[in-house]
Amino acid sequence: MNAGTTTTAQTPQEVLRRVRRIEIRARRLVDQVVAGEYHSTFRGQGLEFDQVREYCPGDDVRAIDWNVTARTGHPFIKTFAETRELTVILAVDGSASTRVGPAAVTVAERLAEVGALLAFSAIRNNDKAGLLLFTDRIESFVPPRKGSHHCLRLIRDLLYPAVTGVRTDLGGALAYLSRVVRRRAVVFLLSDFFATGFGPDLRVAARRHEVVPVRLTDPLGEELPAAGLTCLTDPEGGAPVWVDTASAAVRAAYRSARGRHRAEVDRLFRGARLLPLDLDLTGDCVAPLRSYFHQRGMRR
Repeated sequence: MNAGTTTTAQTPQEVLRRVRRIEIRARRLVDQVVAGEYHSTFRGQGLEFDQVREYCPGDDVRAIDWNVTARTGHPFIKTFAETRELTVILAVDGSASTRVGPAAVTVAERLAEVGALLAFSAIRNNDKAGLLLFTDRIESFVPPRKGSHHCLRLIRDLLYPAVTGVRTDLGGALAYLSRVVRRRAVVFLLSDFFATGFGPDLRVAARRHEVVPVRLTDPLGEELPAAGLTCLTDPEGGAPVWVDTASAAVRAAYRSARGRHRAEVDRLFRGARLLPLDLDLTGDCVAPLRSYFHQRGMRR
């Protein structure tokens, strides 16, 4: 099955029911567990003047408002409030390797769940949310906006991605994002990161935006099962290869190659000073999100 296709056509009513189901679950989880962690982790872009109040012992004397102090004869200080509104971008890898996974939950549905949690967390905090869907090309870009109806549009686009490419170009997606999103944003980069050559663009994007790499992992793909002679196919292209998975040496070589690739991606994350979030496609996504937000908050 090609990326972006579905096995059966769905009626508009079925599409709506599927979107609403994810919306209801996401809203409940945001209200119960996610929103507070999100708010404390991702701060506003700066400070703006709030009010003046009388000076109290221990206040920073540099904040004294000398004009008000001169008029009243008593020391007053300026107070500032955080500029809360943020722009949140969901940059989602729609390549063929992210469209395969456990039969119990499609990768598209898990991406939609995670995206809905992040989008509704943003909306709950009066932030704007947008979506960049990419493969080896830019498939679509939904500019950031506020509102629940906008979130439903993002969920629909994640559940039913209209993609034509099959390969992955992370560097091209990051470069595009740097061009079209001028103001600093929080960028959740959702991908399995089965790509190369994106290090320079990742470092540039990390300097301009607050980038959160969300690495999608499938435990079933980490190890080769001892199933005997098996035909393996790269979903992003390449000729099928027959391998003897009953061979311990073959399974060890596969495990070693996966480990080397993961170590290289981790090195790129460290070079860009990024803290990745690993999400198991077969498990719960709420607990890892909460733990990640808490860890980032502690690092601040």
